[in-house]
Amino acid sequence: MRFQAFGSSLLCALYAGLAVATVLVDFQVAQPPPIPKNTKQCTIQILQRDFAFSFGMSEVVQFQPPTDCGPVGSWAAITLNFTVTSNGTQFDRLGIFTFQNVEIWRTSTPEPTRGDGIIWTYVKDVTRYTPLFAKPGIFILQLDNLIETGLDGIYSTVLHATFHASSLVHPPTPKADLIVPISSLANDTGNDVSVPPTFSLNVTLPQNTVKIFAELYASGNGQEEFWYFNTANEFLPDLPGFLGQGPFREVRLLVDGKVAGVAYPYATIFTGGIVPTAWRPITSYGALDLPTYFIDITPFVPLLTDGKPHAFSLDVTSAEDDHTILQNWFLSAALQVFLDKSLKPTTGKMTLYSADPFSKTSTTGSAGGGDVNITVAATRKIHIESTIVSGSGQVNHVVFTQDLRYNNVQNILNNTLIQNVLQTSSGSVSSTHNGVSVVVDKFSYPLGINITNFDPSGNSFMSTFDHSYNRDLLPLPIVLRSQIVERQKASGFFFINPNGNTGNGTSNNQFSYIDAAGNTFFRTVNAALNNITFDQQSGTLAPTSTPHFPFAKITGSQGKPRLPNGRVIPDV
Repeated sequence: MRFQAFGSSLLCALYAGLAVATVLVDFQVAQPPPIPKNTKQCTIQILQRDFAFSFGMSEVVQFQPPTDCGPVGSWAAITLNFTVTSNGTQFDRLGIFTFQNVEIWRTSTPEPTRGDGIIWTYVKDVTRYTPLFAKPGIFILQLDNLIETGLDGIYSTVLHATFHASSLVHPPTPKADLIVPISSLANDTGNDVSVPPTFSLNVTLPQNTVKIFAELYASGNGQEEFWYFNTANEFLPDLPGFLGQGPFREVRLLVDGKVAGVAYPYATIFTGGIVPTAWRPITSYGALDLPTYFIDITPFVPLLTDGKPHAFSLDVTSAEDDHTILQNWFLSAALQVFLDKSLKPTTGKMTLYSADPFSKTSTTGSAGGGDVNITVAATRKIHIESTIVSGSGQVNHVVFTQDLRYNNVQNILNNTLIQNVLQTSSGSVSSTHNGVSVVVDKFSYPLGINITNFDPSGNSFMSTFDHSYNRDLLPLPIVLRSQIVERQKASGFFFINPNGNTGNGTSNNQFSYIDAAGNTFFRTVNAALNNITFDQQSGTLAPTSTPHFPFAKITGSQGKPRLPNGRVIPDV
């Protein structure tokens, strides 16, 4: 049984004179899925569940593919629609969607309000998992919730899948021949695994495999939720009570003990993070749809087509001397496998392998006069080449490279009353097959957070956030290349009062999406004191009219935001 408590509900007192209370509409800024228009659609309900006390009690259902939108598996697109309502006080919770033992979506819940409560809907494109939806199987939603004194919020959920029929104008989506999970393979709960320790699974692949692409799911939780605030161990004596193992994290995929590729992860901030009012009604980017990471492991094909089991391993490392982390990260992966038409075994040779076991890291800093200043930096370079010969005689020269950079500066000032972090992860991932790009990932994830305590007791503090997600991504050769540029500047204030905790928050968001098919979506949306103050949307994917977000008046109540040093504000 896992306890995922990222922060409890912080209900803010708004100024008098606002409109009558109504349901608060929460949302994450994101592009609508670029699905075909004017096609036949078939929508089915996959599950409906009220998650109350649900630890260890995932929703497990049997899925049957629809047969009234053309031949099974011939669809042009597939989307999932997840709608949730909640009322009361509750932590945010992690949600894991698993289908056929493959994790297909990682999400989390906004923290509810008391009164009329909240509602949110997120529509996710899952077209790349078409081979899974083309056959019956077990569909699981793990959403561990807790009902006890002070926590009474129930998450009422419903999930629908919409299948878009193919046509001459919108042909069936290209898809892998096989999707192989690197997961716990459980049939009664989400299939993510907890790291540390390193997770390994033996996998035997078809001998006519010619291409393999891995997708990694990863999120820091528990002591690793605010990993980017963790302190380098050498400075822990100057910061008693702070969490160690430093702020650097590298997610790794290994094949038979050799590093196949890594990810410098994006820092997802859940809605209980530090100051919950900063994420209401607009969540932090990624909170409802956590990003995933893509690695072309086709260079390993000559080693994997011998008909024998091979170890696929997942872990997370730090910049400390022992490279270990705290508890815990939740990981999983899936292999999109492509086969040759010939049944003859694939042959070939890995001609170049350059991948050090760990990123090159450095830590510098100073402590004195009530201030601690620390800088942690890292770089990673990987270069792997192989020549692959299919059973039908096709030759493929594969080149996979990664060039990643990381820098984290922490200033902990005035005897910890002020905590600042400025972190940047950036890099380039490239894979070519016979000179043609099949995987591209150029990313930059700047993150700036300031936490200022107004008194040593920690009963009054504010925080500002400057959070960006910039990514030029071709994840698989069967998925459109897209560019996302997103920046969110948010702030929040919190004050503990015996008569009821109070707080407020603001959020300013600029988002753009462009893909290789010409789809576009642009949005600028701002919020203050739980109200949308500006919302402008444009582009080919924009709705014909801007959604209406009603005003909400919320009364003061107690809350327990989680802070990066692991401290939870007590009840008053």
